Amino acid sequence: MITWGTIVYGAVLTTVIAAAVLVLVVRERRPEALSAGLAATLLGPLAWNAILHRTGGRSFFVDIPFKPFPVSWQDTGSGVFTLAVAAVLLGIGLRREPAGRVLQLAV
Repeated sequence: MITWGTIVYGAVLTTVIAAAVLVLVVRERRPEALSAGLAATLLGPLAWNAILHRTGGRSFFVDIPFKPFPVSWQDTGSGVFTLAVAAVLLGIGLRREPAGRVLQLAV
């Protein structure tokens, strides 16, 4: 079973990586976009993994049989939750932006 320490560590690490990507690759500088995007990358994995922790979803922690990149259903769920939270938060924070741009940032 995934521990709370692992859940928090993973969410924080995801947020740090997302910050680097948003600033260095996407070249995003607007505070409302950065805060919404980074909040989503922290809250999405936290929410999904809290659900798995609470319900005892052990069968989600099965890695695909590809050793160089061992992704599990748990990782997929984290990504889906993060995308959903990012779309909502960025949609609220950037409500005057075109939907395509908001979606691009969410992804």
